Amino acid sequence: MDFRLTPAQEEFGKGFTAWLEKNLPENWDTSRHNTFDSWEKEAEAHRRFNKRLFDAGYAGMHYPKEYGGQGKTLMEEVIVLETLASTCFELKIAGIITFGMAVPTIFVCGTEEQKREFISKALDGSHIWCQGFSEPNAGSDVVNVSTRAVKENGHYIVNGQKIWTSFAHIADYCILLVRTDPKAPKHKGLSYLLMDMKLPGIDVRPITQITGASEFNEVFMEDVRVPAEMLVGREGDGWRIAITTLMFERAVGDAVMGGLFVRNIRNMIHMARHMKRSGRPIIQDPVFRQQLAQAYIDVKILKSHGYRALSQLLKGGLPGPEGSISKLLWSESNQRICERALNMQGPSSQLMRGSPWAIQDGMWQHLFLRSKGNTIEAGTSEIQRNIIGERVLGLPKDISRVSRQKEI
Repeated sequence: MDFRLTPAQEEFGKGFTAWLEKNLPENWDTSRHNTFDSWEKEAEAHRRFNKRLFDAGYAGMHYPKEYGGQGKTLMEEVIVLETLASTCFELKIAGIITFGMAVPTIFVCGTEEQKREFISKALDGSHIWCQGFSEPNAGSDVVNVSTRAVKENGHYIVNGQKIWTSFAHIADYCILLVRTDPKAPKHKGLSYLLMDMKLPGIDVRPITQITGASEFNEVFMEDVRVPAEMLVGREGDGWRIAITTLMFERAVGDAVMGGLFVRNIRNMIHMARHMKRSGRPIIQDPVFRQQLAQAYIDVKILKSHGYRALSQLLKGGLPGPEGSISKLLWSESNQRICERALNMQGPSSQLMRGSPWAIQDGMWQHLFLRSKGNTIEAGTSEIQRNIIGERVLGLPKDISRVSRQKEI
């Protein structure tokens, strides 16, 4: 595809950039990783900023106007997302599940009432969503979900547990995968619900991570009564809809991640120019120069793959299993980028955020620790390679076992 923007798209991007410069929070530094004192403050900042985007006509660019969108094309949406990621990604973190998974799934699979009720309230920042897929015995293998939902008097009575639920502690609603037919084959007995997180019987317990933050949560549900009209699709459609959700997460995610990593690489280059090792700037060291070049190449590959997926969507297609390639590209390249940044810092890499001697406010130490979860969350790298082998390359499922037998 042609990666160049049209003159109209170029003009739109310039206009949005000019608007953004005037509407970022006071004292916002676009060159660094900004932090908040608490998740509650981060959620509130997300809601306020999203309301500004919505009122200015920059939220939900490609969604129809009747659902609160702008009725534009997906390209305008990507332009906005890339710009936001490279300047103020921290203001959008709380909405990753909302805009990457919940809204597109409701738009494609939801009823007309669900679309009108939920899409506009997500776009204007009123609602933050979380994702209730993973369980203690159903991580990457989502088909093993055991959380039960029994239909009774116009409600689904939900009992079970979810884990690694991002943003559950600040979320208003949850996209929830449940088992409604325990007698059916595993992938046919699942259903997909939209659950109000304020319903009685829901207990959210934050999980402290290696970074010290509590982005993930355990969610316990005991006799939670979810109205039957919150079912997405039909009973038993949960597996198909869950796959749709995960594919949408990947499809536009490359544009966001690409924009974010561009900013990180700019910070790496700035650090390499101003830090000295053995009496000379790091950027003059041929080893570090090669690492910077490789980091830039990794990001360009990620963005190019994202544009390929985008071209499929622009032609009217749906995201496919090729999205697993993008998950590998951004998760593994981010770990390499963070590790290289710490290598450049040498002994100073041990100085964490809060130390007056920490380089670039200790952002790389935080990003390095957080990056360790990248190859686990949203499907492990091992699972992604299996999907690529089986569903993209058409390899048999038992290829590893067959290879071992041949060797014997």
